[in-house]
Amino acid sequence: MNPRKRILIVEDSPVQALVLKETLLEYPLEVQWAPDGRIGLALAKYQLPHLIIMDVEMPELNGLETCRRLKANEETRDIPVILLTVRTETDFVAEGLDAGAVDYIPKDAFSTQVLLETMQQLRILEPAGT
Repeated sequence: MNPRKRILIVEDSPVQALVLKETLLEYPLEVQWAPDGRIGLALAKYQLPHLIIMDVEMPELNGLETCRRLKANEETRDIPVILLTVRTETDFVAEGLDAGAVDYIPKDAFSTQVLLETMQQLRILEPAGT
């Protein structure tokens, strides 16, 4: 039996973090939450999650800078980061990918399905029907 994959959600909105966490807990995953980028960095170094799902718009240390710092650290650079955010301007998407994110998913009606599909592509989740 495969050990559960660890997911770290870095999201300053407790409500949005809880909704995402509840969705992910429907799968065989361990899910942790960090309310900001600084705590997210510390948890990532300590727990070495298999995936980080992060908001871009956060106080103090935003998601783009947090992603850059994760990618600059030898211990955390290989952890895939998905940015999940309301910011969909082309410049923000490009900046997110340049910061090292593997995907940039807009928060909209389809974001959960896109997130789950991306997690399947990253082999964090098994494809449906397997």
